[in-house]
Amino acid sequence: MAVFRDHFSQQAAAYASHRPGYPAALFQHLASVCRRTERAWDTATGNGQAATGLAVQFATVVATDASRNQIANAKPHPGVRYMVAASEHSPLAPASIDLTTIAAALHWLDLDAFYREVARVSRPGALLAAWTYDPPSIDPAIDEVVRDFSTNTLASHWPPERRYVDRHYQTIPFPFERLPAPRFEARAEWSLDQLLSYVGTWSAVVRGKAATGTDLVAGLEQQLLPLWEPAAHVRVIRWQLFLLVGRVGGGSPR
Repeated sequence: MAVFRDHFSQQAAAYASHRPGYPAALFQHLASVCRRTERAWDTATGNGQAATGLAVQFATVVATDASRNQIANAKPHPGVRYMVAASEHSPLAPASIDLTTIAAALHWLDLDAFYREVARVSRPGALLAAWTYDPPSIDPAIDEVVRDFSTNTLASHWPPERRYVDRHYQTIPFPFERLPAPRFEARAEWSLDQLLSYVGTWSAVVRGKAATGTDLVAGLEQQLLPLWEPAAHVRVIRWQLFLLVGRVGGGSPR
């Protein structure tokens, strides 16, 4: 059995409120390259940030997460059925899924076990789509501070799987036929408090606080205040998405 590496249950409620959503164009694109749009599986769904977007394009969406706290804080949607289940061992029937998605979480999984599960539940020719994103982009001065916080202040607190995110999933093992993927961007309009709340959901921030007893985000706030003032001012936040799409042939991955 795969070991569930739970980096987010502790901050599940904050995760629901302070994580970016994804653009409708992403889900439109995925639906357009799927052979069928009857049933999608959004695994490691968190609070359903991707599942609710998929529900606009697919007749049925099953959204699973191994964390009961995440599912308890999920966004209700009539087209989404939420379940507590590990990505590597789902309750889904064989050959029942047209698209599997995993948003900002592929790097946390037991990849071999997950890919076997995707092959098991996928209809022939179904797709697997995974994506991740960089730290947010706001303006050059603010971006530099946030990047330094992520890269240096949190360096010893990031789990090792984070290296796949830093390389935009270009080096993550992926056994399926890769398809061309356009670029997409997530956007939000946030105050400084909202940005700091988002940073507070990062796994390295939670691990850092547990290890040091220090609220590391408080130090970041002091650096950002002079660059943001007034703190209540709403700024446009952007995240470039790095999308990995593969065609699942049915049966075991190569």
